[in-house]
Amino acid sequence: MIDSLPKAELHLHIEGTLEPELMFLLAERNGIDLLYSSVEEVRQAYQFTDLQSFLDIYYAGAQVLQTEQDFYDLTWAYLERCQQDNVVHTEIFFDPQTHTDRGIQFGTVFEGIDAALQDGRKKLGISSQIIMCFLRHLSAESAMATFEMSKPWHSRMIGVGLDSSELGHPPEKFTEVFEKARQAGLKTVAHAGEEGPADYIWGALEALKVSRVDHGVRCLEDEKLVNYLVEEQIPLTVCPLSNIKLCVFDNMADHNIKTMLDKGLCVTVNSDDPSYFGGYINANFHSIQKALKLSHQDLYKLIRNSFVASFLEPEVLAKHLSELDSQYKELSNA
Repeated sequence: MIDSLPKAELHLHIEGTLEPELMFLLAERNGIDLLYSSVEEVRQAYQFTDLQSFLDIYYAGAQVLQTEQDFYDLTWAYLERCQQDNVVHTEIFFDPQTHTDRGIQFGTVFEGIDAALQDGRKKLGISSQIIMCFLRHLSAESAMATFEMSKPWHSRMIGVGLDSSELGHPPEKFTEVFEKARQAGLKTVAHAGEEGPADYIWGALEALKVSRVDHGVRCLEDEKLVNYLVEEQIPLTVCPLSNIKLCVFDNMADHNIKTMLDKGLCVTVNSDDPSYFGGYINANFHSIQKALKLSHQDLYKLIRNSFVASFLEPEVLAKHLSELDSQYKELSNA
């Protein structure tokens, strides 16, 4: 059922899909010396103690991305994995400041990603949207400068987001730039309640007025918050393998996604930074199914939520839901 059903992915950092093999290929192509001598050495370095220890390696890996072709190749490799996992719609994050701060032009990054997504629509039948994220460990002024820089490409983005180091960087820090984004017609999402407390989820909802919360697993610490999220059906884009790799939970059996689902929260399953965290979307589904003994109905609900929580147009959403329901019925009767 996991492998067969079509699904959407809503929490995916395109830079986090950089596999070590492609990292070495791009390093050679661009004449960049890596800190690692082999693919195996890179993979061995993926032992993280927290979010920051991951980000240190993540930003180092991004150094190999230099040209529009590099960003195209990175995005195309991810789309091929989408095809393998039956992801028919994806809404991807990219972090322009990771690249502009090292001298790469905004257009180089965006055009490379967008060209691959356009080819993905034509050649693979995978629809997609782009969400530009601000790095929360940088200043609000840097976020605003990035927003201004990005204006020529706004018509090709669906929204803005907020990611990177959560602790010590509450959502309220970015109230002004998110207000500007909404005025420009962009939707808003934000990482909150992963390492940061449930209060950060409130901050994302009230200060940034997000329509979707990325991660949000710590919402269960606040009953009033849970009730609000359930009542408003605000989606939570949970990333199980990421949560284990970054020590949010000790092991998958401790993960609270099943509890969240049972409480009526609009939970979705996503892969976050799959090359670093050990699995793309289907691997995340298989991991939680095995550890938490999810039923077919649980899996179907999580997958259905991925479409409901997306930014798809209503008529396109209805078509996806109809196809999903039909395939689920067939599998259930098989």
